[in-house]
Amino acid sequence: MSYRVAIVGATGLVGRAMLDILAERQFPIAELALYASARSAGTTVQWQGAALRVQELSPAAPSGHYDLALFSAGAAISRTWAPIFAQQGTTVIDNSSAWRLMPDVPLVVPEVNAHRALEHRGIIANPNCSTIQLAVALKPIVVLYGIESVVVATYQSVSGAGQRGLEQLAAELDGNEPTVRISHHPLAHNAVFHPLGPDGWSEEERKVMTELQWILELPSLAVVATCVRLPFFRSHAEAVWVECTRPVDIEQIATTLAASPGIQLLTDDYPTPRSASGSDSVWVGRLRRDPNNDRALALWIVADNIRKGAATNAIQIAELLAAQGILRNSSSTVPVTVQ
Repeated sequence: MSYRVAIVGATGLVGRAMLDILAERQFPIAELALYASARSAGTTVQWQGAALRVQELSPAAPSGHYDLALFSAGAAISRTWAPIFAQQGTTVIDNSSAWRLMPDVPLVVPEVNAHRALEHRGIIANPNCSTIQLAVALKPIVVLYGIESVVVATYQSVSGAGQRGLEQLAAELDGNEPTVRISHHPLAHNAVFHPLGPDGWSEEERKVMTELQWILELPSLAVVATCVRLPFFRSHAEAVWVECTRPVDIEQIATTLAASPGIQLLTDDYPTPRSASGSDSVWVGRLRRDPNNDRALALWIVADNIRKGAATNAIQIAELLAAQGILRNSSSTVPVTVQ
């Protein structure tokens, strides 16, 4: 079976990664259409030997023509256009924050709660990048020992803020004044927080705390997050402390993590943002028991925020739906159509 696929936000960091990963994973595509802002409309993107023309979303866009739409164009675009695609029969997997905490929209990490994807009503939400890697690493521990509380500090790359973050850091490292900014503080040689709300919490921190409860299906889980942006270009790292419901066996946890889907455990070294870049795995290292609490442990988690933290997770959801036969398939077997 092959599918008619649209990417909305195709020229952004995540959209371009989606194109790469669709090819790498050989997702069966009969037709591929690319949508982006008016600024990018009319440009072409080379993909699998075809020159695909980027289109602007408009009322004339054939939203019901597709089996699958991968959205990575921001919450405002998703709120407007995802329902239009979904109402016409297209399955939408959305990477923005627009639908993540809607009660009737599944929030899915395939290694953790794949069954929720099967309950969708047209739209499936891709979680926040920091939450995805945290949920993947914690799920095996939840199964073994249960967890009561999590304290996490994230060390996030500037690419989590999109192209603007890359441009601000690159300009500063070159000694130039940035023309675009994600923070009023310098990024280079610095550590900055995401914009803080009036209560002192950033939206990023609230996303991690709430989304983790939803994905692990632990509504009473106590989660505290501190999210920091650091001056590197790719991948997010997290220092995590977990309190379980009963005493933990670190060796058993290590064995289970090493055998769990999507996880790479390092025992003789530790992962770094640089070493994890380009990978689709969640990397875990520095696994150790809390010396003051026999029910607690600490670990270090790193993943590529553009791939597993966004594009790869979305495509894994699409693969899951296709394997279950619940993506509306195309009867066409023709090569990719040039739009």
